[in-house]
Amino acid sequence: QVQLVESGGGLVQAGGSLTLSCTASGHTFSNLYMAWFRQTPGEERQFVALINQSGGITTYADSVKGRFTISRDNAKSAVFLQMNSLTPEDTAVYYCGAASSVHSSAYFAERAYPYWGQGTQVTVSS
Repeated sequence: QVQLVESGGGLVQAGGSLTLSCTASGHTFSNLYMAWFRQTPGEERQFVALINQSGGITTYADSVKGRFTISRDNAKSAVFLQMNSLTPEDTAVYYCGAASSVHSSAYFAERAYPYWGQGTQVTVSS
C-alpha cells in the first residue's frame, strides 16, 4: 500500500509561484509513475502532469504547459510541482497520484492511479 502526503499549497497572488511536494511511503518509490491532478468543487479531477519512474519523461496538460514543471527525487521518495505564472484559474485542490504502471492511452485519467494523497489547496487571487 502506498501512502502519499502532499504539502506546499497556499494563497498566492496572480503571477506568483508555488511549489507543491508529495512524499511517498510503503512502496519502492523509484518503481512508481507519479502524477499531479487538480479538482475544483463540482468538477472531476483533472490531469496536470505526469513523470515516469526515472524522471526522464514528463507530460503536461495543455493548460499548464510552459508554466508548471514536475520533477522527482527518488532518494527522498518525493515528487514536486513547480508552478509559475499562476492565474485564478489554477485555483483548486491539488492531488498527487501514483501507479506502478500507466498505459499510454490512459495516463490522463484519474482511474489510472490507484493511490492518492489527501490533497493540498492552492488559491490564486486576482
